[in-house]
Amino acid sequence: MPAPRPAQATAPAADAPSQRVEITGGRESDAEQRRQSTAARIVIGREEIDKFGDATIGEVLRRLPGVTPPAGPPGRGGPPRMRGLGGGYTQLLIDGQRVPPGFSLDQLTPEQVERIEILRAPTAETGARAIAGTINIVTREGFKRRLNDLRVGTGYENGGFTPGISWTRNDSIDDFIYNVSLSVFRPHRISTGTTDTTVTDLASGALLGAERSEARTEERRSGVALTTRLQWRLGTSGDSLVLSPTMFHSEGRIERRFTLAQSVPPAPALPLYDFGQGSTESRFTNLRVNGQWRQRLGSSGPRLELGGYVGRWSSASDTLRDEFRSGQAAPLRSTDDIARTRESSVNLTAKLSGLAGTQPGREHSLVGGAELEGVKRRETRTLTENGLPQLADFGDEFEATTLRTAAYLQDEWAVNPNWSLHAGLRWEGIRTQGDAGTAGDRPTNRSSVWTPLVHVLWKPDPKKRDQLRLSLTRSYRSPGTQALIARPGINGRFPASGPNDPTSPDSAGNPNLKPELATGLDLALERYLDGGGVLSANVFHRNISNLMRSVTTLETVSWSPVPRWVSRQQNIGDAVTQGIELEAKYRLDQLIAGAPRVEMRHNLALFRSRVDGVPGPDNRLDQQARGTANLGADYRLRGLPFTLGGNLNWVPGYRTQLAADRAVTVNTRRVWDGFVLWTVSPALGVRLLGSNLDPRDSLSTTEFDYAILPATALRRETAASNSPSYVNWQLRFEIRL
Repeated sequence: MPAPRPAQATAPAADAPSQRVEITGGRESDAEQRRQSTAARIVIGREEIDKFGDATIGEVLRRLPGVTPPAGPPGRGGPPRMRGLGGGYTQLLIDGQRVPPGFSLDQLTPEQVERIEILRAPTAETGARAIAGTINIVTREGFKRRLNDLRVGTGYENGGFTPGISWTRNDSIDDFIYNVSLSVFRPHRISTGTTDTTVTDLASGALLGAERSEARTEERRSGVALTTRLQWRLGTSGDSLVLSPTMFHSEGRIERRFTLAQSVPPAPALPLYDFGQGSTESRFTNLRVNGQWRQRLGSSGPRLELGGYVGRWSSASDTLRDEFRSGQAAPLRSTDDIARTRESSVNLTAKLSGLAGTQPGREHSLVGGAELEGVKRRETRTLTENGLPQLADFGDEFEATTLRTAAYLQDEWAVNPNWSLHAGLRWEGIRTQGDAGTAGDRPTNRSSVWTPLVHVLWKPDPKKRDQLRLSLTRSYRSPGTQALIARPGINGRFPASGPNDPTSPDSAGNPNLKPELATGLDLALERYLDGGGVLSANVFHRNISNLMRSVTTLETVSWSPVPRWVSRQQNIGDAVTQGIELEAKYRLDQLIAGAPRVEMRHNLALFRSRVDGVPGPDNRLDQQARGTANLGADYRLRGLPFTLGGNLNWVPGYRTQLAADRAVTVNTRRVWDGFVLWTVSPALGVRLLGSNLDPRDSLSTTEFDYAILPATALRRETAASNSPSYVNWQLRFEIRL
């Protein structure tokens, strides 16, 4: 209590105004976190994640700057891509840990996510397996405010309903804070597709074969996703213990009906089917427990963080396929493919961080750490054709182990109010060993990479909100276990007893693969607007060596009496990719005085790439479109409890020359989304969301030039596939209890 006033103190004037000082605290805004980060980082918080009311986190990602949606019909899932690069170029993390194989982001709902961080260039701490960039999804964190949200709804697409329910609860008891997010979903999807295949003689242009295949697929699946965060605060210096158990489980059944009509049978004619049916029953379970202990060493000493996880995932599938000829009751061919996969992993991390300088405005911190990860994978697969086992020489069991070790040192230094420097050095080594399928053969692949990293931030005038970023980095892409040592896979369309088609090859691993290495340059100019919002322009360049690509060749194989076309990953040479990324986020009244307070979000990215050793034109990186763009806006009507919003996603069509004898062409995609939110009360909202409002077919064409034998004439096989897309409607009730 303050000391009593002396008796002679003068009383305050009666008319002196009283003053009230209010101090509030909280996390920095998304824009401020992005602005203060020396390494280029885009932060997407809860408000923007909830904006459209998407059903899955994958739908949220496709509208973010520099993120390209996966190829194929809109809304059908698949991993997101940064800078148009697929196939493992984008590092996907959940709470800083790599996403396990087989896990789909469609199993994670937006209600379970606290924020999304997009790093355009790697850092030593987050890892360098990110040639295109890193997407880190941070699950809901514990905070003091009590939260109890319930969301119930359903989706509808092409005759199939997808009901779902999600619940999030957050509360605290003294120094213990917990967060629980649970979602249950049951998707039902129906899709169709047609493929027209022709074979022509390149010299004469004569038509040697023509056929059409049609397919209808119906998928019913159910799943549950549970994420939790249990946090104990240990003292007042920020010490804490956090445990985060997570569980994802899904199971379902896929029914297929297909036909094949050969208007011009190939010569020699193959004994193919006229129609058929198939089914796949599958299930996937992923369990993981993350842990982190943070402790300050001394009252003002460095901070020690020990963490890691223990995880296990398993998948099982049973695929039956029966092929028939018209007029015959017995199937021409029946196959049964039973697969079981189990993978266990352990990860341990240690990090020590502390200040190396404490001058005001010149913070200088050092971070060092080490990581150790072990993965053991076991597969059991049985393939039979007409009751006879296939690939008998390779056995039914397949085992693989991976050991990854890493160490890094990172220096973050605010040199002065104008300059900030972020420098790091990371070493990472990976050792993979597994069965090749034959007795006594256990191929081993070892690789290690040094990745130096430098990020510079320059503020010409610290009192203003303009800044320039520069990043010089090295990153890499490591081959997956399946690409290294996978046992052969027989294409289901052509029996192993005879030849197959170059557009329907078998698959096999390559234990001699080397990781891709990339040297990168990123340069960004950012302007942060008063009252919120940001304008930015970013250019990037990557030189890639040891490029990995699937190469299809005719091989003499042990699993067939005749040569078969086989696809394997191979290092084919060097490549270059570059581009520009533009982003604008603002309110309309910030540009036009008196305009409505419409929230505007635009981004445009243009890409170019070139693969050395592949003849042009169009010798670009596989699956990289020429660009991507989003145009979005939302507005809360004045005086009315309604919020309206919409977004247009555009990806132009492109052609890729994969090799001298193979090319792929993909058509343009335009996806319109819109939503209406009715805020009935502070505790209840009703949302109607329409995705892909102008549905368009997804078209792709593959061309392959080949000769049946080295001395025979060249042929060109052209396969044109058409997959229709559909409008997806979602109705959801958002309840705060």
